[in-house]
Amino acid sequence: MKKEMFSHEVSVLRNTFRRLLRRHAHTNLTKIIQKTHPADLAVLFRYFTDTEQKTLFDLMTEKEHTAEFLTELDEAILVKILENEDPGRIATIFHKLGSNDQAEILNLLSEPMTSSILELLQKEEKKEVEEIMGYPEDSAGSMMSTDVFTLHKNTIARNAIQSLQDQEGAEMVFYLYVTDDDDRLVGVISLRDLVTTHPDKTLDNIMIKNVISVQPETDQEEVAKIVSRYNYLAVPVIDLEEHMLGIVTVDDVVDVIREEATEDFLQMAGAGKDREILLKSSWGNARARLPWLFASWVGGVGAVAIIGVFKNMLETTIALAAFIPVIIGMGGNIGTQSSTIIVRGLATGRVDIGNNLKIILKEIKVGLILGVLYGLLLGIFATLQFVDTTPYLGLIVALSILSSMIISTFVGTLMPLLFSKLNIDPAIATGPFVTTSIDIIGVTLYFLIASALIPV
Repeated sequence: MKKEMFSHEVSVLRNTFRRLLRRHAHTNLTKIIQKTHPADLAVLFRYFTDTEQKTLFDLMTEKEHTAEFLTELDEAILVKILENEDPGRIATIFHKLGSNDQAEILNLLSEPMTSSILELLQKEEKKEVEEIMGYPEDSAGSMMSTDVFTLHKNTIARNAIQSLQDQEGAEMVFYLYVTDDDDRLVGVISLRDLVTTHPDKTLDNIMIKNVISVQPETDQEEVAKIVSRYNYLAVPVIDLEEHMLGIVTVDDVVDVIREEATEDFLQMAGAGKDREILLKSSWGNARARLPWLFASWVGGVGAVAIIGVFKNMLETTIALAAFIPVIIGMGGNIGTQSSTIIVRGLATGRVDIGNNLKIILKEIKVGLILGVLYGLLLGIFATLQFVDTTPYLGLIVALSILSSMIISTFVGTLMPLLFSKLNIDPAIATGPFVTTSIDIIGVTLYFLIASALIPV
């Protein structure tokens, strides 16, 4: 119901914007832009032409509303708009953004445009942005906010609250981070604990001293796991000397989780890893998917070649050909199931890479159970359906299904674990790569079993 209401609201807003655009009602457009939430505006921009997007962005003021809108836009649309915009206007809007959002946007733009914008930023602002841009992509450092608020451990609660009230630019003050004489992070206090404690207590007496933090080089997926596991609203980022560099907030982590999940699903489907593939042109979309489908093509050609080797057997027992699709399909499906389960387990931490043998054996047992069940069913069907052919057909089909499903679960489980061990994204190990190898193995096993049971 909520989804339907949201879709209806988007449709109404889109039609309203387009009607006003056709009438060139810029005054009314400016008013409705200001009243529309930045996130909703970002969704609407997906439905507008390049010219309409340009017109609407030109009507936006250089205020926080526009700055937040930029952070919500799809990357492809964001780059298209900003690359043709005046660097001075972008720099003005950037003053309303945090340093992490500035760095994220600049990393998407061309080198000349990035340099032009950086030159127009304030000296301190430029220094912070360049520092963040210097960290590895998809690391905690590249997504952290440096606008953090810290206090000394000897500060009393009353003074800490007063200091908080005087702060306007600090990022998400749900936690108060406490430092010592050497400016090292030594504790953290929730805002709730601070306002409910005795006003004369020092922060040292009320803070949590076991602070879970990350290094700036820590991968963003690890940060997301920490936030998810401990239900934190923010995670501090510290250097080797435990000096606080910034924080990664939960809103950034939610974006990371969504982006990583999208990439994994696309890779598992063999559609590349570009999260915004729907915004690409048909040619761009085809180029992104071409390499992944090539693996399926290779598998198909390989299966055809194997069938060709056994063409004499097919000529004498034509009924064998009828069961090739189901044997390939059943093996591919259960293999994809196993690989998908392992990939998601690795991503969520539910699968431990150090316990490979137990995981593999468990999936093989699943393959055995399902292989026996479907092998019996298909074997009985083959025997009843093709009564005039070889009496061994039912046994051949049953054994082929059984062996194919057992090996498919083994391959589907092993490949993600192996890729993860080699520090390669395990999501690549699903989809075309699993099905291709399983197709070849399944066809080979089928005809080998048939060769062993059917007299030549």
